[in-house]
Amino acid sequence: MAAAISEMLNALQDSCLPERGLLRLYDLTEKQMFLLLDLAAALKQDRQTGRCGRLLSGRNIAVPFEKSSTRTRVATTVAIADEGGRSEYLSANDMHLGKKESVKDTARVLGRLFDGIMFRGFAHRTAELLADHSGVPVWNGLTDEFHPTQALADLLTVRERFGNLQGVKLAYLGDGRNNVANSLMEGCAKAGMRFVNCSPPQLSPRADLVAHAEEIAARTGGQISIVNDPVVAVHDAQAVYTDVWVSMGEESKREERMDMLWPYQVNMETMRRTGRLDDDSVIFLHCLPAFHDHHTELTRDIGALEVTDDVFEAPFSKVFDQAENRMHTIKALIAASLAPR
Repeated sequence: MAAAISEMLNALQDSCLPERGLLRLYDLTEKQMFLLLDLAAALKQDRQTGRCGRLLSGRNIAVPFEKSSTRTRVATTVAIADEGGRSEYLSANDMHLGKKESVKDTARVLGRLFDGIMFRGFAHRTAELLADHSGVPVWNGLTDEFHPTQALADLLTVRERFGNLQGVKLAYLGDGRNNVANSLMEGCAKAGMRFVNCSPPQLSPRADLVAHAEEIAARTGGQISIVNDPVVAVHDAQAVYTDVWVSMGEESKREERMDMLWPYQVNMETMRRTGRLDDDSVIFLHCLPAFHDHHTELTRDIGALEVTDDVFEAPFSKVFDQAENRMHTIKALIAASLAPR
């Protein structure tokens, strides 16, 4: 396995992936994306057998987060520690990013002290500025426009279940223009999958992002569909995916979004409409956190929002596989940039 990991790392480094890191999946070639997934799978197997390595020994990674996080933060921290590296978490209160200090100046400071930056924040432009001026790889742990590390984990999860990605149909229901939907669309296009974005017309993805994805899908044999009817969207789907209806920073739109998105809730009837529930050939996906029961302030009186509890807790739900795979794909991404040849 060690030799295979070395070969994959060398191939990724030969492809110049380390130069900038990763800000969105559109920036990867299909070969690079599949190499990252292969590397993540190999590193996952090594960890499960107690063979974590020293791929990041002596490396220091800055983890500046404007937005709070559970999975991205702990996945990054554990991934770096597993391979002998060190991480420094910086919350919004720990830095002057874009306030007392320009993003450009912060980038130049972090680049002098760290070997790479895992950024999570609001404006995608901030990630671009960090990448432009730090002089070290920058990985996008989420911005308002894209969430590439989540999409990589999602693709790994789908491939683990079905053995491949080519031709697999994934239907995404809900807020069709958020960061998760955008990166999923790019990743599915590169993987040659059949991706369906199903949302109200007001929440459809940007036309330029759809055009880019369609251009990729035409090359890979994939398919991109934008529909408004959830019954049409989920027919024959092998994976049904949803996300929270109100993203961070949009809390003031909660009531409006709830009214708009009720028809897009994923429940058992939604899963039956795939036509695959009886033969166990469908999975449910969610990037988390999920509002699926009575245990949060938002859902105490109504029970669930984007997904019902019976779907979330069903055997076909792979949400915690996704959560674990965040760590393996992040580890692969950082190692591809910083591991010694």
